[in-house]
Amino acid sequence: MPIRIVKTVSVVAWLVLLGILVTRDLLVPEIDSREVALLQKSREERFYGVWFNQQRIGYVAEVLRPEGEDLILEQEAHLRLNVMETIQPIDMQIRARITENLLLRDFTFRFSSPFSTMQAEGEVEGSSVSFRLDTGQAKITDTITLPEPPLLAVNDRGYLLARLTKPGQKIKVPSFDPVSLSGRESLITYHGRDKILVQRRLKVLHHFTEAVGGMRTSFWLDDRGRVVKEESPAGFQFVAEPEFRAKDIVSSGNDLLSAVAVPLRGPLPASDATAATYRLSLPVDLDLGLQGGRQTLQGDLLTVTLDSMPDHTLGPPARECDQREFLAPSRYIQSDHAEIVTQAQSIVGAETDPAVQVRLLAGWVYQNLEKRPVIGLPDALTTLKSKMGDCNEHVSLFAALARSIGIPTAVATGVTRLGDAMYYHAWNEVCLNGQWYSLDTTTDQLPADLFHIRFGRGDLDQQLKIGGLLGKLQIEIVPHSISGSELHSVPHN
Repeated sequence: MPIRIVKTVSVVAWLVLLGILVTRDLLVPEIDSREVALLQKSREERFYGVWFNQQRIGYVAEVLRPEGEDLILEQEAHLRLNVMETIQPIDMQIRARITENLLLRDFTFRFSSPFSTMQAEGEVEGSSVSFRLDTGQAKITDTITLPEPPLLAVNDRGYLLARLTKPGQKIKVPSFDPVSLSGRESLITYHGRDKILVQRRLKVLHHFTEAVGGMRTSFWLDDRGRVVKEESPAGFQFVAEPEFRAKDIVSSGNDLLSAVAVPLRGPLPASDATAATYRLSLPVDLDLGLQGGRQTLQGDLLTVTLDSMPDHTLGPPARECDQREFLAPSRYIQSDHAEIVTQAQSIVGAETDPAVQVRLLAGWVYQNLEKRPVIGLPDALTTLKSKMGDCNEHVSLFAALARSIGIPTAVATGVTRLGDAMYYHAWNEVCLNGQWYSLDTTTDQLPADLFHIRFGRGDLDQQLKIGGLLGKLQIEIVPHSISGSELHSVPHN
């Protein structure tokens, strides 16, 4: 399988992480007047160098300035990512208007990469955020209701020092992220003072961690509450630097996909094997979708059984298939859009058997999409028009086409094998004859092979869980003779 057709979903997950690090929390605990005064004094421009594996690959700039009775926060990020040995320049801009008490009024967000552009704008009414997203090919509108009216925090995070004074103390922070246009809840923990090296200088800083959906970032504040350094999974760092230094981008870093790949240990199963067992080492606090379908989990052993994809459907869909979330349209899987419906119907023609329809749709997606790594938020309608993308675009388009003609379809996220490593990937699952079957339209596999290990299942939002695995996942193939005996001795989860 050539490397050009494999694209890690961690690129999308990382963009969400970047949103967490660049935009900070859009909901914070109640801020008192002293903290408001402190933040209003901080209106100079700040710069942060973006590092990946000890190489500066971009920068983030931020400025807070008054405008009438409000404050305006402007942030921009410029990056050079190495994806599949191809340099991809990424540009992002965020502008937010906030009250003197830091209540978010409205925001705009712009993003561009070589094969993806989008812009979004939104406003807040009470605790609801309404927004409009324009990809150039599709327009998406949505409203997210949060537990309380959103506030905006900047790089001065003195409120954390005021509230978390002892190591081990925690606070929960519900938030809205304009990069992924989604709500989330983070858990911030204070770990006390640390001595760390920042740009070859030893500093004593306040250490915090922030956990979001299994992804854990670390950040350090000085005594004034200003962010000095942040670290995200897979080797990314954000470091406060002077402008001339932060903008000195001389490298795009190592290949992102190879850096987050998981080494694969153990003997490969025979080419005609119908099952494979893996020993997994996983984070204990991450909610994953390992059990179900063709996967069986017992202790730390996961057995994947090859699907026997049916050639024909035996009867009407079973109740197990009638799951609303896998038939309904969603923000990025626009299965009810007229262009999606028309395209699906033109592909299947007069064919009425769902099993045959699945093969026709999968073959069309594989043959008609140019295989390119696209960094951005993938949606089916944009992909239908652009006719290009990586695994994310393939799965969103196939899901939309299949759902539009009544075939329950899910997005599976996990890993698949390339050489001697497992790369993060996405594929689809469809329900036929009351059972779920895996297929990969990026690699033209019906069914998906035994090296597709699923960690999340649902819509594209499940990809965020991948971030919690970065740097923590270990996979070992267990020989069949050993796995068979161990499976009987390990109790079910």
